[in-house]
Amino acid sequence: MDTQQVSAPPRAPSAGVVHINIRLTDGYTIISNRLSQHRGLSLLAIGLGTYIQSLPDGWRIGVKALAARFPESEVRIAAALRELEQHGFLRRTRVRVGGGKLATRTESYNHPEAAARGRERVRAAAPVVPAVAAVASEPEAAPVAAAVPVAAAVSVAVPAPVSLPAVEAEPVAVAAAEPVCVPAPEPVPARVPVPEPVPASVPVGPVPGPRLVPTPTAPRRPRLPLPAPQQPTVALYAAAADLLAGLSKTAPLFLLSEEDVRGLVPGGAAWLERGARPDAVRAAITDDPPAPLRHPAKLLRHRLATLLPPPLPAAVPVVPLQNCGDCDRAFRSSVPGCCRACRDARAYADESCLISA
Repeated sequence: MDTQQVSAPPRAPSAGVVHINIRLTDGYTIISNRLSQHRGLSLLAIGLGTYIQSLPDGWRIGVKALAARFPESEVRIAAALRELEQHGFLRRTRVRVGGGKLATRTESYNHPEAAARGRERVRAAAPVVPAVAAVASEPEAAPVAAAVPVAAAVSVAVPAPVSLPAVEAEPVAVAAAEPVCVPAPEPVPARVPVPEPVPASVPVGPVPGPRLVPTPTAPRRPRLPLPAPQQPTVALYAAAADLLAGLSKTAPLFLLSEEDVRGLVPGGAAWLERGARPDAVRAAITDDPPAPLRHPAKLLRHRLATLLPPPLPAAVPVVPLQNCGDCDRAFRSSVPGCCRACRDARAYADESCLISA
């Protein structure tokens, strides 16, 4: 008697993925492993192909529509679409629509090899017919008569029997057969194969050009020195230190150490000396930082040196007001005395005295 073998329940693997599958009754799509485990497609192309196959017919899958749906850029989405088209999972052709316009027709395939073999069979089964112009230029065949007589008063000579070789048989008149109507064959229209539309190159987005990066041996511009105020004061340096230490309140990336603040204080003082307001200085040196920001102190030193505003124009000296000693009028002069009118009157009086004398 054979012993029944009892199989132990399968154990979960010690490493790798473990599938917890629940039977789905709605909201699912069957995706072939030809796409989900393809070795030649990128992960973005596989995900985009899976999303396209889950969409219903008529859904828009243009580059701009996909970029509005997903966080990836138009350049990455266009590259993924080109990958799917290169491996046969996607086919885009230009077709004519009403009004003489062209539209892009997109076809998604879950089995590219089988679809390609089907297209080859259809192309091989199509009959090869000469060009339409050559068929149209041939002259038409002469029409066949509606009724063609098979025989008309035909005299047939019947040979004599073998037993009477010497006697010649008289010709026997055979009645003419009735004419048989043979209908003329109708011309069969020639089948002209419609050529498949040649897929045109569809612009799917701007192709990024090569990134221009200087070589390590390329000459570099000399770094500008950190500016300093022309008339440094304690109050000016204290205001600049408070400005630099408080940058992290509005721009958290610019959290500086005490040593960094002490080294950048002359540059901030030069900005304040030239009439720049603290909020304007803060916005100019912290706006639009690079990502990632590795050295905030070096970036602030570069911006304090390169974005330094010009000095304020020299102030025009103001001449003070004076009161005239004769008429008590106000006039501008650097020294006290009389106004111009009183000085002219005095000069005229002196000249009159000299003339009278």
